[in-house]
Amino acid sequence: MSKSGNAVLGLLAGTAIGALFGILYAPDEGSKTRKRLADEALAARDRMNDSANDLKDKVSSSAHDLKDKVNSAMAAKKGTLDEQLDEIVTDVTHKADDVINSLEKKLNDLKAKNKKFQKS
Repeated sequence: MSKSGNAVLGLLAGTAIGALFGILYAPDEGSKTRKRLADEALAARDRMNDSANDLKDKVSSSAHDLKDKVNSAMAAKKGTLDEQLDEIVTDVTHKADDVINSLEKKLNDLKAKNKKFQKS
């Protein structure tokens, strides 16, 4: 469990224990005790809301930082991929020229052989 989760759990446990002891050892009359419990419950709710908002802000900030890091990494990888793609296209173009030249040479050889067969 994270530190924030432990803090919220500790806050809840402390509030529950405090309320229990408050009821058990209350020197005041019931209406005052109920009022005090209601006030404590509202205070605990406010503390929990504050803790939840702090946790939400931390998660949001972490998510934003992570998103920025991922975007930076993707931009760097995109640049690398673009360079690699350019190299591949250049290599393929040269190889295609070599293949075409080779095929043209073979075609010329075949035409020459065909002329020999037609003369014979």
